[in-house]
Amino acid sequence: MEYMTTREAEEKWNISERRIRQLLQEGRIEGAVKVGSTWNIPKDAIKPTDKRVVRPDNNEFIINLDNSYFDEVDNLKKELDSKRPISKETLKSLKESINLEWTYNSNGIEGNTLTLRETQVVLEGITVGGKTLTEHLEAINHEKAIEYLDDLVKDNKPITEWNIKNIHQLILKNIDNENAGRYRKENVTIKGAAHIPPDFVKVPELMEKLVLNYETWKKYHPIVQAALLHGELVKIHPFIDGNGRTSRLIMNLDLMNHGYNPIIIKKENRLEYYEVLDKAHITGDYTDFIKLVTKLEIEMLKMYLKLL
Repeated sequence: MEYMTTREAEEKWNISERRIRQLLQEGRIEGAVKVGSTWNIPKDAIKPTDKRVVRPDNNEFIINLDNSYFDEVDNLKKELDSKRPISKETLKSLKESINLEWTYNSNGIEGNTLTLRETQVVLEGITVGGKTLTEHLEAINHEKAIEYLDDLVKDNKPITEWNIKNIHQLILKNIDNENAGRYRKENVTIKGAAHIPPDFVKVPELMEKLVLNYETWKKYHPIVQAALLHGELVKIHPFIDGNGRTSRLIMNLDLMNHGYNPIIIKKENRLEYYEVLDKAHITGDYTDFIKLVTKLEIEMLKMYLKLL
């Protein structure tokens, strides 16, 4: 592949080098790679569209819930916050247990056949007979993605295209390196869903809008923000594979950034999960999906409180 410098891209696209560097940091230029302090941009890269002034339609979503609906979850969060700081030993034990369940269930939703115990031994570095290399890598990669989320939360990093792509890159590492961290270049369908994802040529623009629109969702409760982020990301279906796992990780990143716990959508509940998501995508009514996320957050908060 032939590359060009940021200066060459400036001349080709007629935008400032400073703006190009900003776009590179945001992960907006497909296929660009950083070598040391120098960016190499594919010569055939498409000039990113400038959508910095885009604002969403205020009537885009239907949410038939008032603020009192979140009283229980907020009261439980306050109770848990009152018990902080949690001892390092207890927190370490809780995180290990949650991360294992999270990895097992999120991969299981997508068809991974590792059991909970098998997932655990794979994460301990042991190979499980009769299971594919891909299934082993999916478990290892998901755990690495969770570790990346922890770093983002620790550093108070915002939701950006760059971070979304990095999470996806970790999910598909050594499984599909060609597509890892890159938006799809073909059209896809979602098995069993009525919603049809947008044409691949629209994905970069839609992803830019998603991140911009997310900033306007701060008028909503944090759980609503996280649910919308998950739902709208998977609606775009920006990647050829790994969209579900990436969307669930991004949702939990947003919850954790707001001081809530990551939630676990159980493998056995995937039918309900798929149905409420598809309803949101087709009708714009996110009520049922938000209820599901709220219920799971309540379960997680109660588990924490029970063990403290």
